[in-house]
Amino acid sequence: MITARSLTKTYGATTAVHGVTFTVEPGRVTGFLGPNGAGKSTTMRMILGLDRPTSGSVTVNGRRYQEYSAPLREVGALLEARALHPGRSARDHLRWLAASNGIPRARIDEVLGLVGLEAVADKRVGKFSLGMGQRLGIAVALLGDPPVVVLDEPVNGLDPEGIRWVRTLARELAAQGRTVFISSHLMSEMALTADHLVVVGRGRILADCSMSQFIAEHAASYVRVASPQRGEVADLLRRSGLEVEVQDQELRVQGLDAAGIGELVGSNGLLLHELTLVRSSLEEAFMTLTADSVEYSASTPTGIPA
Repeated sequence: MITARSLTKTYGATTAVHGVTFTVEPGRVTGFLGPNGAGKSTTMRMILGLDRPTSGSVTVNGRRYQEYSAPLREVGALLEARALHPGRSARDHLRWLAASNGIPRARIDEVLGLVGLEAVADKRVGKFSLGMGQRLGIAVALLGDPPVVVLDEPVNGLDPEGIRWVRTLARELAAQGRTVFISSHLMSEMALTADHLVVVGRGRILADCSMSQFIAEHAASYVRVASPQRGEVADLLRRSGLEVEVQDQELRVQGLDAAGIGELVGSNGLLLHELTLVRSSLEEAFMTLTADSVEYSASTPTGIPA
């Protein structure tokens, strides 16, 4: 379990993290989301003892990261996959980490096989592609078989098969009862991976809830209605106080669920061909919530020659 209490970090006059409180519980994948500059990386660095909080505290399983004599056995982390000595092989990189944390050497071959790097285990990591470097970084995170796993942008540089592999791995780790904390900018992937979300903006907590609750609270939804009597149906729904928008050959209705709309239209002798609840994606919900927390916002490009 990761527990942050009133966690704050300032750099001069700039407050990167401002009184953040949250808990990452075992047995589920917790996604850590926020725009660039929201304080995600700083928070992760404080969890791992790389930055000291200005105030507040953060612990891993009840202790500060710095208090563990063999930290890789307690928490595995991927923050910067390319932080490697380019002249070392993947196997040698794992060897010295294993030795420094009292991890059996047999575990090295286990994690190399787990991440699919057996064939290049003795190749210098300076020759690795971005995706291979990510896989080695995940191998490091898993080396000590830790109960807590922290991954920052783990699918960066991976191909579709690799992305799917990371998703499956994260969910398997959580199913084993481990604490899994993942930061990512890929909303579509996070929607498939995370059970719970912690969302930050400008260093503050914006949301801390389940995936389903987050989408329900921050994503717009409507009922798509198709009818051969579209005009009559639209007039009926508007007279009933519902919001109705006409889009192409369908109606988008807000203010009543699909069952209620069906009963209302049917009781008035009108025909329906479709009633479908449409809910916005995680990406749309995230953009809605963080609209005021974006550090740099680009305008929609116009007039760009083809």
